[in-house]
Amino acid sequence: MGSTPAELPCEDVADNRSGVGGGISDVYGEDSATLDQLVTPWVTSVASGYSLMRDPRYNKGLAFTDKERDAHYLTGLLPPVVLSQDVQERKLMHNLRQYTVPLQRYMALMDLQERNERLFYKLLIDNVEELLPVVYTPTVGEACQKYGSIFRKPQGLYISLKEKGKILEVLKNWPQRGIQVIVVTDGERILGLGDLGCQGMGIPVGKLSLYTALGGIRPSACLPITIDVGTNNEKLLNDEFYIGLKQRRATGQEYADFLHEFMCAVKQNYGEKVLVQFEDFANHNAFDLLSKYSSSHLVFNDDIQGTASVVLAGLIAAQKVLGKTLADHTFLFLGAGEAGTGIAELIALKISKETGAPINETRKKIWLVDSKGLIVSSRKESLQHFKQPWAHEHEPVKNLIGAVNAIKPTVLIGTSGVGQTFTKEVVEAMATNNEKPLILALSNPTSQAECTAEQAYTWTKGRAIFGSGSPFDPVEYDGKTYLPGQANNCYIFPGLGLGLIMSGAIRVRDDMLLAASEALAAQVTEEHFANGLIYPPFSNIREISANIAASVAAKTYDLGLASNLPRAKDLVKFAESSMYSPVYRNYR
Repeated sequence: MGSTPAELPCEDVADNRSGVGGGISDVYGEDSATLDQLVTPWVTSVASGYSLMRDPRYNKGLAFTDKERDAHYLTGLLPPVVLSQDVQERKLMHNLRQYTVPLQRYMALMDLQERNERLFYKLLIDNVEELLPVVYTPTVGEACQKYGSIFRKPQGLYISLKEKGKILEVLKNWPQRGIQVIVVTDGERILGLGDLGCQGMGIPVGKLSLYTALGGIRPSACLPITIDVGTNNEKLLNDEFYIGLKQRRATGQEYADFLHEFMCAVKQNYGEKVLVQFEDFANHNAFDLLSKYSSSHLVFNDDIQGTASVVLAGLIAAQKVLGKTLADHTFLFLGAGEAGTGIAELIALKISKETGAPINETRKKIWLVDSKGLIVSSRKESLQHFKQPWAHEHEPVKNLIGAVNAIKPTVLIGTSGVGQTFTKEVVEAMATNNEKPLILALSNPTSQAECTAEQAYTWTKGRAIFGSGSPFDPVEYDGKTYLPGQANNCYIFPGLGLGLIMSGAIRVRDDMLLAASEALAAQVTEEHFANGLIYPPFSNIREISANIAASVAAKTYDLGLASNLPRAKDLVKFAESSMYSPVYRNYR
């Protein structure tokens, strides 16, 4: 019997002759030029006049000089004043701060990205702590929920079931050829908001904005993609403004075949070294896709691996405060999906590497609670495959407070996607059992967090070491100000992506994620610890990303998975020099 297309390796269904080598070449010298050198604003011909002002890659608005206006037929198309990029930035930040509704800020920023790319990224880089919650969680969640209503101009590539059999042709419709990073979603599990179908495009768009702003990946090398296989969200199916396919989700072999065609087309069109980041897929598909393609493609799942890496970094950093090692702890998770099991596995791997104990033994220090209670060995037969390694010997426990009292964990981690599940009783029990309980309420957006920072500090009388997935404001308790740490994946994936690209990685391995965690933890200083932080402030994020990229690249070279040779002598400097700069260029 012949194999079905889904079972064939990509090489058997793709014509390799039309493939490219991956990476990106600086055809016009745009990025290798120094800031004082003149560059030519090429499109398919030299952009000038009205078309130049409408091209977001080259538009500078009122920052075009008089000489540039004369040379490119812009005279009269702009008011006579010439403003610097810094003045434009101050003006835009002033305008953004006038909006009281976060979604309005999001829409204003998306409009800016569509008309002036460099100014958008300069704004984001220079004001990252203020704007990150707007372009990413929590505001991006609301934007996805209302994407059909606020939709103005398409961003990214939409690939629906209607394109089955011709996905490669659709990829070729994208104007940029040298793609280095793809973020793709099927919209089935957007943050903690559930199935948003085609409206999940806000997530790949937002993530890739951060790849550029925080990791320095050139915007033209980034491609956001939404795979539309339908939606099971009845509200969307009945919404006249819904922008996706109005049909129930494809599943089973139909889904697997469609995703396999997509992965093969990506590899054929963009080469071996394009990074494909899976984002917000439902648990069952997320694990299957990562398992299936990690040996043949450069793939990464941020919900499983990125979350695990950033949480592990916080745990490593916290040990400096607690004076312990990871092996000294007992971990309890509420939530046993992608994030929970991904974090648990990376913690177990790290402890195994530190102690030399087999990973089957180190897993026994980690317990998980799902919707049916504590995961124990008597439930093993009924568990999904990714939960089975965490089924330990113990009598059944039906709820979280029972598990806390029975297991007596030193670390409590929430990945349930359900808000207010770390109740006062649960948090007080953690405080009773531990002098400094480590509590991470990781679910996004803010409304779905297992508890708030104020609750954690108040219920533990200021003794908790607290981290969350979405941002919380500083908390005043008993005359002291506590700064909640944010276990945000944005610490990890931009630097990880840069490290993979600059080393020419061909596969992602767990050791690279461990390297990223250790590099992030190393950026936390005594001053940060004194303020209760287990993560460094985002204000230094590009420096942090460069250090993570260097560590990831070094591990890639050590594992023999790098193709960009020879290896740079100073990988941190190489990472910094590789980063995209949003400063305006001068045109001939």
